[in-house]
Amino acid sequence: MSAASCLLTEDQFLCSICQDVFTDPVAIPCGHNFCKTCITKHWNVNVPYQCPNCNKLFYTRPELQVNILISEMAAQFRQSAQHKASSSSSEQQAAKPGEVPCDVCTGTKLKALKSCLVCLDSYCETHMEPHLTRLGLKRHQLIDSVENLEGRMCTKHDKLLELFCKTDQMCVCMLCTVLDHKNHDVVPLKEEYEGKKTELGKTEAEIQQMIQKRRLKIQEIKHSVELSEEDAGREISDGVQIFTALKKSVERSQAELINTIKEKQRKTEKQAEGFIKELEQEISELKKRSTEVVQLSHSEDHLHLLQIFRTLNTAPPTKNWTGVRVSPPSYEGTVRRAVNQLEETLSKQMKNLFEAELKRVQKSAVDVTLDPDSANPWLILSDDGKQVKTGDVKKNLPNNPKRFDRCVCVLAKQSFSSGRFYYEVQVKEKTKWDLGVVRESINRKGKITLTPQKGCWTIWLRNENEYKAWADPPVLLSLKSQPEKVGVFVDYEESLVSFYDVKSAALIYSFTGCCFTEKLYPFFSPHPNDGGKNSAPLIISPVNHTE
Repeated sequence: MSAASCLLTEDQFLCSICQDVFTDPVAIPCGHNFCKTCITKHWNVNVPYQCPNCNKLFYTRPELQVNILISEMAAQFRQSAQHKASSSSSEQQAAKPGEVPCDVCTGTKLKALKSCLVCLDSYCETHMEPHLTRLGLKRHQLIDSVENLEGRMCTKHDKLLELFCKTDQMCVCMLCTVLDHKNHDVVPLKEEYEGKKTELGKTEAEIQQMIQKRRLKIQEIKHSVELSEEDAGREISDGVQIFTALKKSVERSQAELINTIKEKQRKTEKQAEGFIKELEQEISELKKRSTEVVQLSHSEDHLHLLQIFRTLNTAPPTKNWTGVRVSPPSYEGTVRRAVNQLEETLSKQMKNLFEAELKRVQKSAVDVTLDPDSANPWLILSDDGKQVKTGDVKKNLPNNPKRFDRCVCVLAKQSFSSGRFYYEVQVKEKTKWDLGVVRESINRKGKITLTPQKGCWTIWLRNENEYKAWADPPVLLSLKSQPEKVGVFVDYEESLVSFYDVKSAALIYSFTGCCFTEKLYPFFSPHPNDGGKNSAPLIISPVNHTE
C-alpha cells in the first residue's frame, strides 16, 4: 500500500468539493470520487442529481458506499503528509544576517518565527512552544517575526500601540485615547488594519487594470504601425510603378515621393516607439508598486502596514493614455500631388498615367444589365437590358416595392457587397443624366435625395455642360472635355467610388471614406427627354481594355 500511494499525487486524494483529503470517499456511477458528507450535502441542495465534475445527470439518487481501498490510501497519505510537515518544522536554522534572531536562545541564536506583541520578544520554534500551550500565554498576540518591537510602544506613555485614531490618522495607546485623543474617532488597530487591507486590495486591482490598459494600448499602437507599414508599402509600390512608366524624366520625383512616404512612416514609428517606451516605463513602475502593495497586503504586521499605507495606497504618477493614438499617415493623393508638380513639363505623360490607372480598374469589369422590376413606368428598356431612355407615355406597370414610382431611374439586376467592380456607360448626345451606385435600401417611392447620407454615390450632368458630384454639399466639377463614356469603379473594402472619362482616361471624381454596409446596385437615370433634346439613351457598353 505504501509503495503504491507514493506514486500518487496530492491532487488525486483531494475531494473536488471541499478541496481537502478524502474523508469516507465514495464513488458515484460516473466514476468520480467525493467525500461521502460532501456529495450528500451537494445533492441535498442540488436537484436533479448531477456529478459536480462531469455534470452527468442521474435520474434516481445513487446509493453511496465508502470505497475502502481509497479510504485507506487517503488516510495513509494524510498521515504521511503530517509526518513530513512535522519533520520539516523541526529543522530549525540559525539566524542569518538580516533575519530576526530568537531573543531567548543562548549561544547560537536561531531564526525567530514569531514575535509577541505582549512580551515584546521574538521566538524560535522551540521557545515559541509555551505561547502555544500555556493558557495565559496563548492569549498573547503573535505575529511574523519583526525587529524593533519597542517601536510598537507609545513613546509618550510606554504602552502598547493597539488602537488607531481615525481623526489624526495615527496609531495610539489606551492612555492616548483618554488624554491627547479624547473624543476622537478611535478604533482597534485590527479593525483599521482590515479596512486598509481591503483598500490595498482595491488599489492592487486598479493598478492591474491600469497595467492591462497600457498593454492593450501597446498592442493597439503596434497594430497601427503594422497597418501604416502596409499602407506605406502599397503606396510605395504604386508610386514606383507609375514613376517607372514616366521613365528618366521623373526619376528624381520618384525618389522624392518614396522618401516622403518613408519619412512619414519613420515619424509614425518614432512616435509609436516613444509612446511604447513611455508605456513600458509606466508598466515597470506600476509592477514595482504592485509588488510592494501585494507584499504589504499579506503582512500581518498591523503597525507596519498602517505606517506606510499612505505612501503605497496611491499609484505612481502616470499619464492618461485614453486619448493617445498613433494615426497612420495619410497617403491619399500622394502620387497625384507629386505628378501635379510636374504638370508643366510632363503634360504629355499625364495621359499615360491615367491610362495606366484606368487600365488597372478596367480589370475589375463586370457584366451589368438593367432590372425592369425597378424601372420607373416612364422608362423604356432595351430587350437586352443594356439601354434605357425616357418615353412619352407612362406604362401601366405593377407598383412593386422595388420600382421607382416618381424618379425616372432604374437599377441593375446585379448587386455587390465585397471586392471591386467596374462598368462603363455611354452618355453621348445627352444633356442630362445621373450615374453611380446606391445601397439596396434606397427609398424608391416619392422624391429621392441622391446624397451619400441617403446611401447614394452619384455624379450628374445638367444643361449640357454643368457637371456635379452629389456630395453634401454638391461639388461642381471642372472637366476639360465632355465625357462620351463614363467608367464607374467601386472598391467595397476601401470605401471608394470613382468616375472616369473613358476616352481621355481622366479621373472625373472620387468619393472616399464611403459608408458601405449593404449591397450596392449600379444606378441609372436618363432624365426626361426634354422635347427630344435629351432623347438619347444611356447605354451600358462592353469594356474595351486598354492595350
